[in-house]
Order: sequence, then C-alpha cells, then structure tokens
Amino acid sequence: MGNKHKHLEFIQAIINRMANTSFLLKGWSITLIAGLFAFSVKEGTVAVLWLALLLTLVFWFLDSYFLWQERLFRGLYEQVRLQSETEIDFSMNQMRFKDTEPWYTVPFSLTLLPFYGLAVIAQTLFIIRLC
Repeated sequence: MGNKHKHLEFIQAIINRMANTSFLLKGWSITLIAGLFAFSVKEGTVAVLWLALLLTLVFWFLDSYFLWQERLFRGLYEQVRLQSETEIDFSMNQMRFKDTEPWYTVPFSLTLLPFYGLAVIAQTLFIIRLC
C-alpha cells in the first residue's frame, strides 16, 4: 500500500491547499469590502461602492475556481482510493473529472452563494439607496 498511500497523501495536500486558499479569499474579501464601505461612508461617494461590488464579484469568481479545483481533486482522490496498488501511476490530472463537476455550477453552491450572494445584494441596495 506504499505507492497508493503516498499518492493519496499528495492529492490530499492539494485539496488542503485549495481549501485554505478559499478560506483566505473569504477573509480578504470581507476585509477589503468592509474597508471600502467605511471609506465610502466617510467620503460619501458611490464610486467606491461600485469598486467594492466589482471586487466582490472578482473574489466570488476566484473562490469558485478554487472550490471547483478542490472538487476535481476530490474526484481524483476517490478514483485513486479505488485503484489497486499496481494501477497507481501518480497522475495528478484532475481535469478528467471536469464533466462530472461543471465549473458554472460552483458559484451557486451552498458554500458560496449565501456568502457572496448576500454581499452583492447588500452592496446593490446601498448603491441604489445612495444614487
């Protein structure tokens, strides 16, 4: 079980990095958006709120990409887990699972939609109210 175990460890390390990156993106998005909101209130300008909305959409896209990659690597992990020791080739090609997990469904997942969707709605309401 040496090769199989090592291959699974490699894949799990990538999954952990993807999850950590997603966590950091959420933290940075909250920090930047809150800072831009505070600046906008102080200066009384709507342009900064538009910038905050744009940044929220960019962070949503980036977070979706990393979650999609994480899910693809989970598919690879599951495949390797079911392989025999002789079939292990240490392939890290996760893209063969892209048809089972389309990228365009990920932004609307239960983990991302409430977080970024509510932020976009709140920002849009603020922009409408100030215009």
